[in-house]
Amino acid sequence: MSTYKQAHKAEYEANKLAKFLYRMVGKAIADYNMIEEGDRVMVALSGGKDSHSLLDILLTLKERAPIRFDVIAVNLNQKQPGFPAEVLPAYLEKLGVPYRIVEEDTYSIVKRVVPEGKTTCGLCSRLRRGVLYRVASELGATKIALGHHRDDILATLFLNMFFGGKLKAMPPKLVTDDGRHIVIRPLAYCPEKDLAAWAQHRGFPIIPCNLCGSQPNLQRAQINEMLRDWDKRHPGRIETMFRALSDVVPSHLMDAKLYDFAGLKPSGHPEPDGDTAFDAEEVGAVSPQVIDFS
Repeated sequence: MSTYKQAHKAEYEANKLAKFLYRMVGKAIADYNMIEEGDRVMVALSGGKDSHSLLDILLTLKERAPIRFDVIAVNLNQKQPGFPAEVLPAYLEKLGVPYRIVEEDTYSIVKRVVPEGKTTCGLCSRLRRGVLYRVASELGATKIALGHHRDDILATLFLNMFFGGKLKAMPPKLVTDDGRHIVIRPLAYCPEKDLAAWAQHRGFPIIPCNLCGSQPNLQRAQINEMLRDWDKRHPGRIETMFRALSDVVPSHLMDAKLYDFAGLKPSGHPEPDGDTAFDAEEVGAVSPQVIDFS
């Protein structure tokens, strides 16, 4: 293949990927009313591929959206050894996006409190959330945008089932622990592999997490490997499982807090679900409304 044809193909694939990601983010925003007129959206920028992609896509959609909203990037410098503190400020200055760099030595706290060999993610996440909530109040942010994607949501579902005994995932929109803020996950419909491709195409200055990313035996890492294996051996399985999260049938689970099993009586007429325990995949389902950012 000639150099020209290779360049043309690469450009075509990049445009195709961009349209897909913009559509998926716009769809998630519309489905869950994530961003409203006049919102000030604080994007938590860790320096990883996902948060970089989130900021990049939101900045593009901001210019195309039928509503007006502002975006401000916030990076938490946790004082990990070797953290390149100059990288993100230089990048954000070049972009011309408003930003704040917050310096909090959560690294020392985590290393002091968590025993050697134990995973650090739980405590690190709680400390990080607390700082982000405080900064959101200081900035007057109405939404806190995090870079979790489709695969993160599914992995959380299996983590809770396998290790927590709960049927619980990672919601696309929620109220924060302190009850004062709304967290949104606009990448909720985006596959991780597409975000990785987008990050490579855009050449983001990626900063790896040396605090927890170097722990290969994390339960989440094992779950992610399981999902990647399923995706490879059974194409379409990941998409089907993800759709299931938005099509829950409480009458066919076992939570008496969600469904009145104790008070169940014969209705005297046919029931749509009845005693059907397995539903074949429906083909041609109608897609929810999508915001047109074109």
